[in-house]
Amino acid sequence: MKVIVDEVKCCGAGQCVLIAPEVFDQREDDGIVILLDAEPPEQLHAVVREAATVCPAAAIELSETA
Repeated sequence: MKVIVDEVKCCGAGQCVLIAPEVFDQREDDGIVILLDAEPPEQLHAVVREAATVCPAAAIELSETA
């Protein structure tokens, strides 16, 4: 799995950080997403998929082929 985030789309809701803190963080000044691990280990794939699904700005894109 490969994770791509679009910082322009991100609205700083922080749902991704709550669901998958090993993969996502937020900038302190504006809350925009920070991608910590673009290729998370398999045991995190389910929570990363959930984070992408609940993102209100659809700022998280996943590729299952990487």
